[in-house]
Amino acid sequence: MHGTTGEGERGLGLRIAVLGAGIVGVSTAYFLASDGHQVEVVDRAPVAGTDASAGNAGFIAPNDSYAWASPSAPIQLLRSLLGENTGLRIRLGTDPHMYRWGLRFLRECTPNRAYRNSVTQILLSQYSAALQEQVEATEGIEYSVTRRGALYLYRDAKKLAQAASRTSLFEKHGVRQQVLSIAEIAKLDPVFDSARVFVGGIYGETDASGDCQAFTQALLKVSVEKWGVAFTPQTSVLRLQCSGEKIAAAVTNSGRIEADHFVLALGIGSRRVALSVGESLPIYPVKGYSATFPVISPERAPTLPGVEQTSLIAWSKLGDRVRMSSSAEVAKPNRDWSPEHFRSIRAMADELFRGGIDLDAGSYRACLRPMTPDGPPILGYRKYPNLLFNTGHGHLGWTMGVGTGRISADLVAGKRPAIGGPKGLFRNDWGFPSPRR
Repeated sequence: MHGTTGEGERGLGLRIAVLGAGIVGVSTAYFLASDGHQVEVVDRAPVAGTDASAGNAGFIAPNDSYAWASPSAPIQLLRSLLGENTGLRIRLGTDPHMYRWGLRFLRECTPNRAYRNSVTQILLSQYSAALQEQVEATEGIEYSVTRRGALYLYRDAKKLAQAASRTSLFEKHGVRQQVLSIAEIAKLDPVFDSARVFVGGIYGETDASGDCQAFTQALLKVSVEKWGVAFTPQTSVLRLQCSGEKIAAAVTNSGRIEADHFVLALGIGSRRVALSVGESLPIYPVKGYSATFPVISPERAPTLPGVEQTSLIAWSKLGDRVRMSSSAEVAKPNRDWSPEHFRSIRAMADELFRGGIDLDAGSYRACLRPMTPDGPPILGYRKYPNLLFNTGHGHLGWTMGVGTGRISADLVAGKRPAIGGPKGLFRNDWGFPSPRR
């Protein structure tokens, strides 16, 4: 192993290489190192948290954990093929993996599977959000966090009523929600005092928002200085190398990295690297778009994170900026974008926050979410006893990342993770998705 470490190196436990320095990889490294292991984090970027961790809407949102693969999803995808601008859409291409993944996604769209997957995500999200708050307090991490809940706003009374009928699913598992009129919502966030285009919404009391990239970079700094983690940036993982029944090394553009144990947390890159040792992961890079605008008038900018439930455009205030994101697009996996991709975001910003944010000074990006067909991440071991998967978090990487980092460290140690669910709901007794077979 190689890389720079802080003065807190302990030299105990296993030598572990964590591949990926997003919120998932860095959280995993933090917990592994605090457990006494020698940890190296490897990433192709010069600094941590610059890919999907830097492009999300900023939500830490157990209330947004309902599975995308739901009974309504096939209709949305069909409407998108007919040219409608839906929140979930598909652009057909020639990649066979897209069609294989898509068929598995459609298989998950039954009511029973959507329920099961949603509860799995809710419990993981709840666990992670509570743990993240503990880490934040313990390590004194600053990341523009707001813990006042989130708003899910509706323009149509019928759709709001349908959403209200699902609140029991969340409340049953400890996620607090309220159905509010637009007048009640305006008392929580005055920017919506004149937003009479909405009939009301769901208030997710237990949600929060914050700058994922800032948290990731601060947690890595703590991990290096306090726990002796080594960070090796600007190093692309090309493939894994076997020796007998174990992984011997990660082959990078800078040479081989040897370790006793490996954690694959490369997001959309995980599938390519796993294929090098015969592991096929059901991950597809689902494209999304985000824009970040400076706040110029705080009283006209949002104070709570929210989602407009027709277009699924989301926003959150991150210090002196507002981040907005839109769409989940199953399409050719690239990060290309044009001004047209942000037309709906800019129109929503102008409609809701006119005069509060500077639309002429926005920064724009497209990112790729590592989505599994059912929603929950791939977490655990498969055929190699020293290769742990912690990847495929989709749009919930910021919400679940800290929790799955702790679970990964527990699995390496052979411990029972401190999370469980109702008997018979999960595929094993631990209360999180068992590794895909």
